[in-house]
Amino acid sequence: MPEFFNEMTDADGQARDHYREIAEWLATQPPDALATKRAEADLIFRRLGITFAVYGNKAGAERLIPFDFIPRVITRAEWLKLEAGLIQRVSALNMFIHDIYHEQNVVKAGVIPAVHIFNNAQYRPEMQGVSVASNIYAHISGIDIVRAGAGDFYVLEDNLRVPSGVSYVLQNRSMMMRLFPALFESHRIAPVAHYADMLLDNLRSVAPAGVDDPTVVVMTPGMYNSAYFEHAFLAQQMGVELLEGQDLFVENNAVYMRTTRGPQRVDVIYRRVDDDFLDPLAFRPDSTLGVAGLLSVYRSGRVTLANAIGTGVADDKSIYPYVPDLIRFYLSEEPLLLNVPTWQCRKDEDLRYTLSHLPELVVKEVHGSGGYGMLIGPTASTAELEDFRARLLARPEAYIAQPTLALSTCPTYVGNGVAPRHIDLRPFVLSGRTISMVPGGLTRVALVEGSLVVNSSQGGGTKDTWVLEA
Repeated sequence: MPEFFNEMTDADGQARDHYREIAEWLATQPPDALATKRAEADLIFRRLGITFAVYGNKAGAERLIPFDFIPRVITRAEWLKLEAGLIQRVSALNMFIHDIYHEQNVVKAGVIPAVHIFNNAQYRPEMQGVSVASNIYAHISGIDIVRAGAGDFYVLEDNLRVPSGVSYVLQNRSMMMRLFPALFESHRIAPVAHYADMLLDNLRSVAPAGVDDPTVVVMTPGMYNSAYFEHAFLAQQMGVELLEGQDLFVENNAVYMRTTRGPQRVDVIYRRVDDDFLDPLAFRPDSTLGVAGLLSVYRSGRVTLANAIGTGVADDKSIYPYVPDLIRFYLSEEPLLLNVPTWQCRKDEDLRYTLSHLPELVVKEVHGSGGYGMLIGPTASTAELEDFRARLLARPEAYIAQPTLALSTCPTYVGNGVAPRHIDLRPFVLSGRTISMVPGGLTRVALVEGSLVVNSSQGGGTKDTWVLEA
């Protein structure tokens, strides 16, 4: 049985210093009181419309993401180390994206095989040679962090396309302050409520050259998208328009939005629409979500898209094993955050190892996301193992494998009491004139006992993340 790092207690079962007050508080809470608070949180979230669409869910498309009120606490010293590593990683990834769409020095130097870039489904040849504002491609990055073993932090995944979840960071904090004000006030917790202001400042800072007072909008696929609540919430918090593709049009090599006062020029689009659907003239001709001619305006530098078209090539799982090398190549620094050891099944030796250790490993599709297309060997049935064995033999280049990490646990209210559940962390990194982030991020929790899958689409919940200021 693997040993899991417990965020709250040490090996002797004693509360860690930064969790002591929370442990004492939990020990004094009657079970009925905790159940009442859980029900109150669910009711408030439902009234606010804080739901998540689960595609393919026969029980109904919309559901609440369960909120757990036992916070995940990170010390200031731990956060400072994480913050430095995140800034380093995102800096290198932005440099990598710029490079592959321009000089391609990383390929010429042999740091990464060309096949991983130019045969990648997320590579956009339309972006070759295109200059973007401040050379920033991933304006908003969500970097998934896990804690394993003796408590070391590892980067599990980079999300650079349209990363979601930050609205839950803000709503979870608001909920904790509402439900447990005394507990909250007894700790010095770094604030997160200013995220929307930081995001707006970041987006304004990367406006096209010569635009002094940029108009920023949020572009959504519409109300049936799984993250629509977040799109609407962030637009409201920033005080900008929430638009669909049909609300925008291109004229005279500029993008405009339709308003009751007539057309208004748009300078920065925080787009929550995937590349394929952005412009029916350039990508999918059947898309009704995009804006005809948008790519042409973008290529001419007269509108900024955040995140940039083509960022997905850098967060693909086939690129992930090379990120430490990218940091060394572009920054001449050693990585501050560890990668999870990874076997690339396209390599004969790695494939042989994966096939012979399949029951011990996690196998992921290189283009997969959201916990789909994944095998967790230790919990898989014989039929599932054999199915993945056949997939690996048929298309080894489509998969990577990693050890089954002993993800850290945090006490979680599970209905019949408090029990440890596995967690991860997604901090959100904003890149513009500077790189900034609010302390903490989205802690996701696997609510099913023994499960290591924390994704909301797979039944995971969320916690408030406290970064202590002292």
